[in-house]
Amino acid sequence: MTDGDTNLPTIERKLGLQIWGIENMKMVPVPEKAYGTFFEGDCYIILHTKRTSRGSAVDLHYWIGKDSSQDEQGAAALYVTQLDNALRGNPVQHREVQGHESETFQSYFRNGIIYKKGGVASGFKHMETNIYNIKRLLHIKGKKHVSATEVALSWDSFNKGDVFLLDLGKVLIQWNGPNCSIAEKSRGLALARSIRDSERGGRAQIGIIDNEKDSPDLMQIMKMVLGERRGELRDAIPDAKADELQKANVRLYHVYEKDNDLVVQEIATRPLTQDLLQHEDCYILDQGGFKIYVWRGKASSPEEKKAAFTRAVGFIQAKGYPSSTNIEVINDGAESAMFKQLFQRWTEKDETQGLGKVYTTGKIAKVEQVKFDTTQLHARPELAAEQRMVDDASGEIEVWRIEDLQMQPVNPKTYGQFYGGDCYLVLYTYQRSGRPHYVLYMWQGRHASVDEITACALNAIELDKKYGEEAVQVRVTMGKEPAHFLAIFKGKLVIYEGGTSRGQKNTSEPAIRLFQVRGTDEMNTKATEVPARASSLNSNDVFLLTTSQVCYLWCGKGCSGDEREMAKVVADIVSKRDKHTILEGQEPAEFWEALGGKAPYASEKRFQEQVTHYQPRLFECSNQTGRFIMTEVVGFCQEDLDEDDVMLLDTWEEIFLWVGKASNTYERNEAIASAKEYLKTHPAGRDLATPIILVKQGYEPLNFTGWFNAWDPYKWSDGKSYEEMKNSLGDVSAISEIKVDLNNISLNKRTLSTTNLAGSSMASASPEYKSHFNHSDSNSYNTTSNCNSNSSPSLVPNSEGIYSREVLMNKTVDELPEGVDPTKKEYYLSDADFHDIFGKSKDEFYQMPKWKQQNEKKQCGLF
Repeated sequence: MTDGDTNLPTIERKLGLQIWGIENMKMVPVPEKAYGTFFEGDCYIILHTKRTSRGSAVDLHYWIGKDSSQDEQGAAALYVTQLDNALRGNPVQHREVQGHESETFQSYFRNGIIYKKGGVASGFKHMETNIYNIKRLLHIKGKKHVSATEVALSWDSFNKGDVFLLDLGKVLIQWNGPNCSIAEKSRGLALARSIRDSERGGRAQIGIIDNEKDSPDLMQIMKMVLGERRGELRDAIPDAKADELQKANVRLYHVYEKDNDLVVQEIATRPLTQDLLQHEDCYILDQGGFKIYVWRGKASSPEEKKAAFTRAVGFIQAKGYPSSTNIEVINDGAESAMFKQLFQRWTEKDETQGLGKVYTTGKIAKVEQVKFDTTQLHARPELAAEQRMVDDASGEIEVWRIEDLQMQPVNPKTYGQFYGGDCYLVLYTYQRSGRPHYVLYMWQGRHASVDEITACALNAIELDKKYGEEAVQVRVTMGKEPAHFLAIFKGKLVIYEGGTSRGQKNTSEPAIRLFQVRGTDEMNTKATEVPARASSLNSNDVFLLTTSQVCYLWCGKGCSGDEREMAKVVADIVSKRDKHTILEGQEPAEFWEALGGKAPYASEKRFQEQVTHYQPRLFECSNQTGRFIMTEVVGFCQEDLDEDDVMLLDTWEEIFLWVGKASNTYERNEAIASAKEYLKTHPAGRDLATPIILVKQGYEPLNFTGWFNAWDPYKWSDGKSYEEMKNSLGDVSAISEIKVDLNNISLNKRTLSTTNLAGSSMASASPEYKSHFNHSDSNSYNTTSNCNSNSSPSLVPNSEGIYSREVLMNKTVDELPEGVDPTKKEYYLSDADFHDIFGKSKDEFYQMPKWKQQNEKKQCGLF
């Protein structure tokens, strides 16, 4: 695709990422190997295309380096407008400022973003893969979104809470602050490995300092580069992030021109509704100064559309917001998931409901309960997620009532009957992969006391401990029971408005009760008590009216035969009296008398309830600073669930809290409070009774894993921890002397003690990579090995065709011994070396999926 009038380069229509830098006011493509590295003196344009269920989604960003010129910034903005036109207004446009990038932008660079000093003159288009003449210090920040900024080569740049990477070309030393989390260390290591593999062609060695006292050799190198450290390290400065209260403060402004003047008029605050956006106009949505959205109506003028960014920047200045404030320009009909969720309800025209049915907006129809085949749940976890089903509901149930703040077993004959004055614990046990799994429901009655609700939560914790802390915990608010909760009671779920199921009842039960029954089979039926008066009736449903003499089954004109059959099942639970079925319009006088007389009620056909499909969103939660802060992970996958995190997955109808094994006690204990705070502060004015589900690492149910693409149930047992990744780097810490001057770095290895790369004790030989260290340039290493002081590892295999690990690891095709298949380097390792490197036997390794084999080979330098 080209555009002759605007000097646009050829734009390939392909999925994934494309990046251009602005050089001499022209768009110049950046090599793929340099993606994720940005020069602070430059501006860039980033185009990202991904597949969606509705075709494709295109995001167009322009990135502004902190030292870039106004001319370059203007050129980048102009090119984005031209690209938007060439792409027919489909992209969502973003303005990104260095250090304040949007979560969407950061999601493209999983290993992190590196900021380099300089600009075009530094030659971003000439990035080589074997650059060793380097001496720089990178300050690495972030757990989910990692950035590395080049800082002064001085101890003054360091602090206690962040990761720093001293890059000396052939050696990368990762220094972890004493207050760093495991996730920050892991992300830092991932970035160091990325630099080694992409910039150095795999020919650099990584050393890690977790504790300075345990790593004297690596500290000696750092001191020779940085000098002796004087004084104490300073504390880390926390990032200035917007909290959820600030993000919840949404305001919508109508932007238009009047007598050549631009008018910005506030028209609404939270909660916003979709009908406020008129197709003929443009609007600015201000999310508490955290982010500015510009929405461009389909029928708005071309001039208005072109002026979107300019108006947003002007708005930021007028409001006194920081110049780094994020801007997103959105076109009518191509809105991002983040934008849609700022509105109370967002519907698409001809939106697909459930399993493939399409309804047009406003269609009147009987609400159909979609039946689905529960046997497909394990084969299709995405179906389990969509239908909110853990399993086929064939497991076992135990129910307790909270009485005097303690658990009292409920008579199994009354399972499924819940009273609004009580709280209950329901333990559901089911089998999966040959072992039991648990779901613990905490049902909270509308009229239960605060003490009982608290006792319910505390008893749930104790019950969970009894089952090895493996249970998935679900908070259920009366009237908001999730689909699986209905299914486990097999059509016999009855919700009484008040009262209690305790033996000693303080008040007598009412003589006349009215229940609304909804559901078509035993998987989706629930009877809810409603006020016993005629105005509670609805022509679309079946109602049960119980009196001291009889039980009426009142069938509205719009109900189905299946609904009538399910109502008969419930009728036997709520009343032992004779059952009389009556049709709407044929009621006896006694029926109306029991309801206190005739009165108007809902008799119109119910509108088709349009199910809005909200895109699931994953967040990292933190409230340790006293402010509730959430960081979104865009385009999430299982890898984003870190062991020391508490993560929140919002699927709109349910809120999942995923708790990592190594997460800190404070955040674990505050998880439910965090979820409630999230609902409370959500810009769309969310229902505070939305079910909250607590899921623990390693015990994830299908209705959680189904939201993730290609969930690996063995990740937690097979995945490498930070310590394992660290130890798999090999042993290079026998480096003990370094001579540094402005032009020359030379590292001398000598026989030392048994200190391994990460500073732990390990009596193995240091590998020697003579094939690429043995150059005569000023950047070379002089190396000797612990075992063979003057000889290289043998390039000749033993009698069984086995080579030493040093000959195979981190080697290019040209450096391998003749006859070695470069795609199967691991095959030539001895069994002992193989197990030491991979932590498993060759048989176990080759039984894994191919993609997982490749990942492990990459991590171990054998790819």
